[in-house]
Amino acid sequence: MRHVTNLWDEAVADRLSPRERLVYRSNLLGSDRRITNTGGGNTSAKLSEQGVEVLWVKGSGGDLRTITLDGFASLYQEKLLALQQIYAETDAEDSMVEHYCRCAFGSSLRPPSIDTPLHSFVPAKHVDHTHPNSVIAIAASRRSKELTAEIFGDEVGWIPWKRPGFELGLQLERMCRANPKLKGVVLAQHGLINWADGDKACYELTLRLIEKAAGFIESKDRGAATFGGPKYVTAPESARDLLAWLREQMPSRPAMTLQCDDHILRFVNSRDAGRLAALGTSCPDHFLRTKIRPLYSERQTLAAGIEQYRRDYAAYYEACKHSDSPPIRDPNPAVILIPGIGMIAAGKDENESRLCAEFYTCAVEVMRGAEALDEYIALPQQEAFDIEYWRLEQAKLVR
Repeated sequence: MRHVTNLWDEAVADRLSPRERLVYRSNLLGSDRRITNTGGGNTSAKLSEQGVEVLWVKGSGGDLRTITLDGFASLYQEKLLALQQIYAETDAEDSMVEHYCRCAFGSSLRPPSIDTPLHSFVPAKHVDHTHPNSVIAIAASRRSKELTAEIFGDEVGWIPWKRPGFELGLQLERMCRANPKLKGVVLAQHGLINWADGDKACYELTLRLIEKAAGFIESKDRGAATFGGPKYVTAPESARDLLAWLREQMPSRPAMTLQCDDHILRFVNSRDAGRLAALGTSCPDHFLRTKIRPLYSERQTLAAGIEQYRRDYAAYYEACKHSDSPPIRDPNPAVILIPGIGMIAAGKDENESRLCAEFYTCAVEVMRGAEALDEYIALPQQEAFDIEYWRLEQAKLVR
């Protein structure tokens, strides 16, 4: 493989219990940012415990790279399946999360993920849900469904955008029943989910699907021309002076990460950067950290650009808010793209700034892949708002 690395060590895995093997698989997947980002994705295993089937699934707010067994929720699989009757009677998507905790097995205290139904309702022992840039690029393309079939054939299905939760889990279950040979699904605007009855087989399937997607994109990539070719050249700039000035303009986001590597500059300096940046970030896992869109501005108009960004963000909130929406978030940009200079990610502390830079770097790779394959599209504004201000996602970020 050229785009991912198989790190599975049979000698290590053989010494582990079934629970420990789930942690091992999760740590391997999380250690590669080409597979999933910090805090993103989730894994699960359905294991026999005391004569019953128990779903061990990554809990809300965990990180696959560093997760330990305490980061997983353990739930009676039979009770989770029984929740389908409650959902059929109420059709209350968000309230179902409260019922997950009532399915807890043993002393598990970790809040279950909103993705729990995706893992429970798939009839396979092991499930990986990841956010690889290469697959999200397919998921964020205008011809996403057709590209999924072209690249993966009939072993991977496709589901149009639907936010994570109970209904999406039921849709996956129906697809699996209709096509028992299905091995995975591309979730439009979102990512990849795949499964197998063996943990090593599930891990290797995840790698194989990502490798296939990345290889296909590489065969279509046109280099700088993928973003329309260069429009600006990188200019010498005192980054220290610029960052100090930005801290004065945005005191709520004093931590700044400047990124000006070749990949970022190829995007920021390109003819298409302004158009693509304005479309917004596609994957919800990305824009929860980066906001739905960055500020794209030349250096000489940056002050006016920040002011306009604040007004636009307030207008976005007013246009999309519901009666029970949380208060508006900090209206300052989290990501600033400056032609000739690079990308600046801003946060309340160093960790938030670093994560913001990581996630928008992923977003750039998604746009690159989607533009190489077809045409990049983003979520409709209202759908994006409903994720950004979804109380369940806000709670996950706090964790």
